[in-house]
Amino acid sequence: MSRHGYTYSAGKLLRHGLTRGAWPRMWNRPERRDSYDVIIIGGGLHGLATAYYLAQNHGITNFAVVDKGSLGGGGSGRNTGIVRSNYLTPEGVAFYDRSLHLYNTMAADLNLNVMLSRRGHLTLAHTDSALRTMHWRAEVNKLQGIDSSVIDPADVKKEAPSLDVSPNTRYPILGALFHPPGGTVRHDAVVWGYARAADHHGVHLHQQTEVLDILCEGGTGPEGKGPGGKVTGVRTSRGDISAPVVVNCTAGWASLISNMAGVPLPITTHPLQAAVTEPTKVFLPTVVVSGSLHVYVSQTDRGELVFGASVDPVGTYRVNGTLEFTEELAGHVLELMPGISKMRLMRQWSGLCDMTPDYSPVMGFTPVDGYLVDVGWGTYGFKAGPVSGETMARTIATGKTDEMIAPFNLSRFTEGDLVGEKGAAAVGH
Repeated sequence: MSRHGYTYSAGKLLRHGLTRGAWPRMWNRPERRDSYDVIIIGGGLHGLATAYYLAQNHGITNFAVVDKGSLGGGGSGRNTGIVRSNYLTPEGVAFYDRSLHLYNTMAADLNLNVMLSRRGHLTLAHTDSALRTMHWRAEVNKLQGIDSSVIDPADVKKEAPSLDVSPNTRYPILGALFHPPGGTVRHDAVVWGYARAADHHGVHLHQQTEVLDILCEGGTGPEGKGPGGKVTGVRTSRGDISAPVVVNCTAGWASLISNMAGVPLPITTHPLQAAVTEPTKVFLPTVVVSGSLHVYVSQTDRGELVFGASVDPVGTYRVNGTLEFTEELAGHVLELMPGISKMRLMRQWSGLCDMTPDYSPVMGFTPVDGYLVDVGWGTYGFKAGPVSGETMARTIATGKTDEMIAPFNLSRFTEGDLVGEKGAAAVGH
């Protein structure tokens, strides 16, 4: 047994294949307790990473993760699995670079293959102004020690041979911001790895447990909620659970959950759609992004092309795909790679993005004692999952805001100290 439970290895894979023995459950289904020291709302990447680091690094295990559906069934299972650290602000760069480091060691740390592929990340420039922006971002990245540089069309062709870099296209490629450490990871494997490791430490993982209300007392609002109050627990579809600390890690549902504690958040929720083609021979070795065309694409090891675009302009909680997205996506992708026009689109979906005014998260303590948030990630959430869990766990364990998340406090919206990360988005929001 490893520190995270059952040890996976090539030898055990062979033995199970020959004997047809049953694999153990990755995590248990414990009986619900009436009280815990901490309750984490949201069984996605952020909630499970917080659970793992809280147990692994700080020895706190009497707590539970609750989710209204299945672990990883929300935004963590509805993204394109791209990871990178070439952001724009010093606060963002430091944060995402730490997350990328944790991704690089995750397979060994969790004893589970998360299929990290450091294939490189290309952000294309189609105009002179876009190229100037890429140079700006590259210099900011270099000052923060990030491997990032601007390359010319010839080098773009070397990294992505399928792209047309001739000057005769409608959207000529004038260069690109190249980030070699960027790449992709298997999103569900990351979630399963953290869930398995947290479970091994004794953390209770409760699926199909919807939070109906956050119980508070002493606040200035109705039912003791709001500023000046403190958390006493949560009301769930399976009964009330008492706890002095409640952490909101619910992504697209963040504002609705936070309202239950009397803490409104400056967040709007928008769907972010994605799509996958039929598999074909691997021909795209890097992640390719075009902000001008509002599209990004990568290719899986199985040969499927994975596409994403900008968030839907209208805020809803819809998680299905739309014909409008398909039509727009097809037009933009074919501008980049007209040779794939005959490929069939096999499936599409959307995930919910919790967008803040400055396109940066809201993390840490709130005016309600014992109520913490890790929300507002917009389109960046999966990239930041590991470091968010690490820093939130440290914040909970010490009772002090971790230095790395201090710039992302809720009070910045009233104090005017915003963190403007929109310029580092993969595509235009």
